Amino acid sequence: MQPQPGVDVFNKDVSVNTGYLYTHTSQLSCKLATGRTTDIILQTGEMEGRSVLDMACGDAYYSIQFWDRAHPRKLVAADAAMNAVAVGARNSAERPISFLVCDAHSMPFASDSFDVVLLQSVLHHDENPQRMIQEAFRIAPRVIIHEPNGNNPGLKVIEKTSKYHLEHGEKSYVTKLMRRWIKEAGGSVVYTKVAGFVPMFCPDWIGRSMKFVEPVVEWIPGFRWMACAVYVMVGVRDA
Repeated sequence: MQPQPGVDVFNKDVSVNTGYLYTHTSQLSCKLATGRTTDIILQTGEMEGRSVLDMACGDAYYSIQFWDRAHPRKLVAADAAMNAVAVGARNSAERPISFLVCDAHSMPFASDSFDVVLLQSVLHHDENPQRMIQEAFRIAPRVIIHEPNGNNPGLKVIEKTSKYHLEHGEKSYVTKLMRRWIKEAGGSVVYTKVAGFVPMFCPDWIGRSMKFVEPVVEWIPGFRWMACAVYVMVGVRDA
């Protein structure tokens, strides 16, 4: 099998950590950051009672929470990292989540097979994010996108200096560019939210301090678009 740098690094993570480093850890900052991400995706209200494809589920840490808390009618969790999918399937226990190993650029589903596709924190790892968005809109008329906030200048510094970010090819995209990609894929943005302030892998005291001020950062108009850690968008396919 040919090396796949964008996939192999995540297979390695799972082999070493029995899950992704930021989901299978006791580190407070990671728990705070992943918790906020889970909440803001659920707040879109897009998954309740619908058929959902989690197009890049990773180790399914989030997929399992979405099943438990959003109660979708059907959930398929897919990823190109075979080891991660295996961990997710094992951790899902008796939940009726279907797991699949496949390429998110070319999914084995007919058009309109699902009500909603979730693209969570995958586009910034990919070399062809536009193709992935197009594939998502082929499969479902509604797409949830969660990404690091590329409007945040501090995040750009972290991407250039953090060992983890460098090893995993981390990037980030401004909301304006993401809106353009959604439009080019035949969709319109109907919901956008920026949120979160706690960076992963920081010391506990920093995590606690930043969590304390997080509600204020998320509230301040203008400033929040430059300071928050992530954003969620919901795109709807144009008629």
